[in-house]
Amino acid sequence: MICIPIIAGTQEVALKQMKRSFPLADLLELRIDQIRDVNLKTLMGEKRGKILVTNRRRDEGGGFSGTERERVELLKEAVALEADYVDLEVMTEGALIKELSAKVTNHRGRTKWIISHHDFRGTPSERGLRMRFDECTRTGADIVKIVTYANTMEDNLRVLGLIPHARRKGREIIALCMGELGRISRVMGPLLGSYLSYVSLERGAESAPGQLTMREMKRISGVLNVGGLNKR
Repeated sequence: MICIPIIAGTQEVALKQMKRSFPLADLLELRIDQIRDVNLKTLMGEKRGKILVTNRRRDEGGGFSGTERERVELLKEAVALEADYVDLEVMTEGALIKELSAKVTNHRGRTKWIISHHDFRGTPSERGLRMRFDECTRTGADIVKIVTYANTMEDNLRVLGLIPHARRKGREIIALCMGELGRISRVMGPLLGSYLSYVSLERGAESAPGQLTMREMKRISGVLNVGGLNKR
């Protein structure tokens, strides 16, 4: 699936970006940690396709300035508003992870939740990556997301190796590398079975370093003659 992150400083700009992005992508990621005057009910009221809600903590590249309790409460609100997906970091306090999990369960699975880990400094060893994967799966999340920073081309191989590892275990995974050297992982990941790929609406609207634009991803998919990314 192709996911376009909505990176906007205000509610008004977010709504405009959503209108432009819905026809282009399989789902949109609302990065509510970036929206100063966020009103989830209003945003979800403009839902014209699948929505993933993320409220990223600062130490993993986000911009939310409130408490951890406030941050997770907004994700719980997203579940109540029937977001299709929510994303929560594995480094979140265990009790808060359990609260979000219970909220998802109580809504009978209408929302899937992603447990995520981001490393902006580098890429661990294969053993380290698998340990992080195991930590994520123990939360019971529907989808594991592991994103690291590529300092070498070989870093991409280790991260992409998580995809067949996860699939052998019957788990869905999003695995990719950030940075200029990590761009190849954003193309190869979906071909190997990564659950989704993040692409920006346009240049300058990236949610992470090395992210391709929608136009670039379509052009590459056409060159590879693979018919784009897998639909779900």
